[in-house]
Amino acid sequence: MTKAGAMPVGKAFRPLSVHTELGEGFYDPVEPAAFPKLTVRFRNERWAKRVGLDGLDEAEWLAHFGRFEPLPGSLDEPLALRYHGHQFRTYNPDLGDGRGFLFAQMEDLEDGRVLDLGTKGSGQTPYSRAGDGRLTLKGGVREILATEMLEALGVDTSKSFSLVETHESLHRGDEPSPTRSSVLVRLSHSHIRIGSFQRLAYHDEKEGIERLVAHCVRHYLPHAARDDPAEQALAFLEAVSERVAETGARWMHAGFVHGVLNSDNINITGESFDYGPWRFAPTCDPEFTAAYFDHTRLYAFARQPGTLLWNLTRLAECLLHLADKDRLEAVLGGFSAQYQSAFVASFLRRLGVRSRGPEADDGLVRAFWSFMEETGAPFEQAFFDWHGGQASEARAERNPSAEFYRSTTFNPVREALDGTEPANPDLADHSYFQRPVPCTMLIDEVEAIWEPIAENDDWSAFEAKLADIDELARAYGRA
Repeated sequence: MTKAGAMPVGKAFRPLSVHTELGEGFYDPVEPAAFPKLTVRFRNERWAKRVGLDGLDEAEWLAHFGRFEPLPGSLDEPLALRYHGHQFRTYNPDLGDGRGFLFAQMEDLEDGRVLDLGTKGSGQTPYSRAGDGRLTLKGGVREILATEMLEALGVDTSKSFSLVETHESLHRGDEPSPTRSSVLVRLSHSHIRIGSFQRLAYHDEKEGIERLVAHCVRHYLPHAARDDPAEQALAFLEAVSERVAETGARWMHAGFVHGVLNSDNINITGESFDYGPWRFAPTCDPEFTAAYFDHTRLYAFARQPGTLLWNLTRLAECLLHLADKDRLEAVLGGFSAQYQSAFVASFLRRLGVRSRGPEADDGLVRAFWSFMEETGAPFEQAFFDWHGGQASEARAERNPSAEFYRSTTFNPVREALDGTEPANPDLADHSYFQRPVPCTMLIDEVEAIWEPIAENDDWSAFEAKLADIDELARAYGRA
């Protein structure tokens, strides 16, 4: 692997290496896998520009995101992070970055926040547990589709930054094998997760927990800084709780089911990340479950908020030596209000209407959500049809789900919508809302996108879907 600084990058790029401040007890330096051949399949130009890496040509891109030559000024070598976690409520002390690592850190050129580049499928580490450390190409494609769709819908998610096909043959039990291989690079605001604290608590490393809290506050949650360690621990937990509640609320209004909400999959900046068996719900079904192996429906659609609180409780347990138990519990007791506030605000954004005060807003949410559950109206179509509230009624009558809105079940929604105002009156004229159907990402669509790639190396359906998602993002002002 070449030395850091061997390859130039854009002048605006602002490299960081803040994770090394923690010391070696928090990670293990590792070597990336050597792949037989590299082909760029996806590069996120929007975010590459935002971090100053848009000037890389294809050879440079492959050097950094296929062979993982260091980005100048950032980490000198990849770091496999150490963590534990609860998996389906069972504690596992044998976790850690098993097929990925923290590759680089940098500054977000728009808001100045720290950004981490992490990998998936980059080879074996001390935590691979006999796995090959690889990622299937289908897995990489699925993650891009999930993150692009979620970002367009306003969910705070990790960004799929790069996907490179690595031309190895992999054998997997959950898809036809041999199958194609890839390495994915993700961009997020933190690679540190609840499980990072759990590992330290498991080993009774109290000083390590204090150091990790201080590090997270300094670099990721500076508004939680306090002079007193106990007060800082409480402010830290509250800041994490607020961000996790926000993301959970936005999942619900995106109709998204993560699938594997283990404590090692919840990070301290509250971003949605680490996508495996994710799904978007076709209808508002509380029992809809993403993972075929989730036999008890532990992580079903409607159970996600409660699961997030359960994971936050595990984080609070790691802070018991720093702050009073009753005060930690009080912070956790505020999660419900944080979530409810975020749920209502997210709902209004999705429906495209202005707030009319807590009582009216809550009434609209309850009426619309009950209508969705009781009728089985298509999830994304219902929000699409009524984006803008009553101003959208004429358009909704022309759309495929109009029969649902003629039912008596919709009457409470009509009453709750009466008097609402569009948040953006001009949005209804956007070309996206002139379509009969919205952009969706249901499982049959994902399989239809993958099939031509697998059979004929035809990426046209994948590219068309990304263009469709881009139109969705532009309609909501997020592109």
